[in-house]
Amino acid sequence: MNKIAVFPGSFDPITKGHESIVRRALPIFDKIIIAIGINSEKTFYFTPEQREVHMKQVFRGENKIVVDKYSGLTVEYCKKVNAKYILRGLRISADFEFERGIAHLNKAMYPEIETVFLLAEQEYSALNSTIVREILRNGGDVSLFVPEKLKL
Repeated sequence: MNKIAVFPGSFDPITKGHESIVRRALPIFDKIIIAIGINSEKTFYFTPEQREVHMKQVFRGENKIVVDKYSGLTVEYCKKVNAKYILRGLRISADFEFERGIAHLNKAMYPEIETVFLLAEQEYSALNSTIVREILRNGGDVSLFVPEKLKL
């Protein structure tokens, strides 16, 4: 049985923290699907297509990683791709409280699903996409915060 994990998020843009979570999870799973969420209610800096290209740039050559886009409930997407795991990163204690609630609701809707949390490495605990977008909007240099392979 393949251990398939879905790593859902907006990834607008992908940060070094996101990259770290995925790379550290590679030994745990047979396949990781980086699932870029499409939400028409939210305003994004990069289009879904651009975010997909960014992910493919960062993880080029990693045969255990698939990049996909989805809309709707994450658990429904997990069922569709036969994933039994949702991968999430935790930076601060507030992340845990938020993610724990979602994990319990996902489990209620899809009893076979398990949410696996990885702690962010200390150097990335203050890093998030919102801050990186703000730096981008104001013409700043984000190279310290995004993966080296990412060409923005």
